[in-house]
Amino acid sequence: MKVAILDDYQNVALSMADWSDVASRAEITVFGDHLADTDALVERLAPFDVVCVMRERTPLPRAVIERLPRLKMIASTGPFNASIDVVAAAERGIHVSTTGGYIESTVELTWALILAAARRIVDETLSVRAGGWQTSVGRQLGGAVLGVLGLGRVGTRVARVGAAFGMEVIAWSTNLTPKAAEQAGVAYVSRDELFSRSDVLTVHVVLSERTRGLVGAAELASMKPTAMLVNTSRGPIVDEQALIAALRSGTIAAAGLDVFDIEPLPPGHPLRSLDNVVATPHIGYVADRVYRTFYGEAATHIARWLAEHTESSG
Repeated sequence: MKVAILDDYQNVALSMADWSDVASRAEITVFGDHLADTDALVERLAPFDVVCVMRERTPLPRAVIERLPRLKMIASTGPFNASIDVVAAAERGIHVSTTGGYIESTVELTWALILAAARRIVDETLSVRAGGWQTSVGRQLGGAVLGVLGLGRVGTRVARVGAAFGMEVIAWSTNLTPKAAEQAGVAYVSRDELFSRSDVLTVHVVLSERTRGLVGAAELASMKPTAMLVNTSRGPIVDEQALIAALRSGTIAAAGLDVFDIEPLPPGHPLRSLDNVVATPHIGYVADRVYRTFYGEAATHIARWLAEHTESSG
């Protein structure tokens, strides 16, 4: 039996969990790099019976699954993975497992991006390291308006922190009701008002066909020129080209981004170099407690499947 662990960017998968039960029944191979090319990915995965994927870093659509006749199990980290074609897997008798997780780390990173953009933390840190001193005047968040696009589990917690900072918190999404907003201690506003009033607009909706491109050129144009946009949800919710244009033209002042249309973000991409962007490499869930849960439960599921499979084969 052969098990592949994919996209272990930090080379920590084996140290974050006890893989001994898996190792006793199978050969484990860890890949720290990412393959975007479908043919190269299929060639890499062809020898493996089990594939462990970290969230949505490597999608496993039907076009890939159908070309992996040896594949018998996909162990995904996180409670849900939209990048795996579970129907195609089920048709081929491939077992798909998921794990638990935490949302707190994403809430924390959201605020790290907001604060970094508002107080120009990266620029000031680089100035100190280079022997310089103060280079900018930061923006105070207390008294400003925090707009929350999507008041679900993450958005609600982000809103609470905004209130603790003394911000006026407003929210809107397609499914949000005035009553639900009131229960969360947030003011319900219209879609237009959310964009026009927000000093900080933070995105917390799930990516779907309905939300793809939800924040486009028209929405960005309606925002204040001093406003900041933060996205720790999924890249395609915000029209990336429209956002780049808005940041270059000064339509909005800044952005804090953890997610992008293409990940890893291609070298030379404009969002890597714009000085009014604070960008992190999709690390909202990359935290010690989350990783231990992800890899720990994935290892348990794989070990259980291997035990049942080898027993049935024997």
